[in-house]
Amino acid sequence: MAMRDPPHPGRGIRENCLEPLGLSVTEAARALGVARHTLSRVLNGHAGISPEMAIRLERAGWSNAEFWLRRQMAHDLVRARRREDRIDAGDLTDIHGRRRAGPSSPQATHG
Repeated sequence: MAMRDPPHPGRGIRENCLEPLGLSVTEAARALGVARHTLSRVLNGHAGISPEMAIRLERAGWSNAEFWLRRQMAHDLVRARRREDRIDAGDLTDIHGRRRAGPSSPQATHG
């Protein structure tokens, strides 16, 4: 079940990684090999966790890259769902009068 409003993963980095170790943003950024501004943007929810940042967090011993990317994706998806009524996308199940098999189509085959 998806979380109703998952926090930005930067909050988790701040609360579960930096604070317990008493690390400042500057110290953590230096250890991760990124600019202080870059880490600050993630921690404050102004930038997402990229695959590269996820690997850096993993190398620092803070869970694994997949964990951080799943958290970022969950956060991003909830935000996108809030504005999905403004997303303009057509229905591709009936092109040129023929029904196309797709992931949600009963004609789709698996295997």
